[in-house]
Amino acid sequence: MGFIHRKTSKQTGKLKTLLGLAVARIAAARRPRLARKCIATDDVRQLLTLGHLDRAIHRAEQVIVEDNMLEAFEMIELYCKRLIEHAAKLDKPGECTEEIRKAAAAVVFAAGWCGDLPELPFARSILADKFGSDFAEAAKDGTGIVDPMLVWKLSGDATSMELKKVIKEIAVENNIVVDFSELQEAIKDGED
Repeated sequence: MGFIHRKTSKQTGKLKTLLGLAVARIAAARRPRLARKCIATDDVRQLLTLGHLDRAIHRAEQVIVEDNMLEAFEMIELYCKRLIEHAAKLDKPGECTEEIRKAAAAVVFAAGWCGDLPELPFARSILADKFGSDFAEAAKDGTGIVDPMLVWKLSGDATSMELKKVIKEIAVENNIVVDFSELQEAIKDGED
């Protein structure tokens, strides 16, 4: 019995190490994403200034993608920290609170979507061992216990509402006049 308990403790220790590395890597992964977001935002501004609304819309999609990923990183970081903080409870998964199960599910789901964080697939396998294959499968699919906002940030496409919002914000910040009726038409053309 003691041998099994030690194995679980080692597994939990390894999980804590992996999640700690993922948190550190998130900090490094943010920098290039922030740079790409800034460049794409500046491109949208320049394209709007030149009157190339259709091209600005395509570039705004990149702004949204980078922004969604940055927000997903923040969420993943919080979930990783929560699991590290409550790691002792992971040795008895049946006694874990809903908050811990939600954090575990988020890490399992994110592992399939975040190539920037190579530690997560290893953490996913440990969490699958701890919580069971049914839990892991549901979490991988993003159903049930996984935070719907995280699912949307990692897997969602830019909607026309988001595109309009980003373009409006950039236009207002830079005192650029945009014909929003033309904007709506350009977005519809892009969806076809």
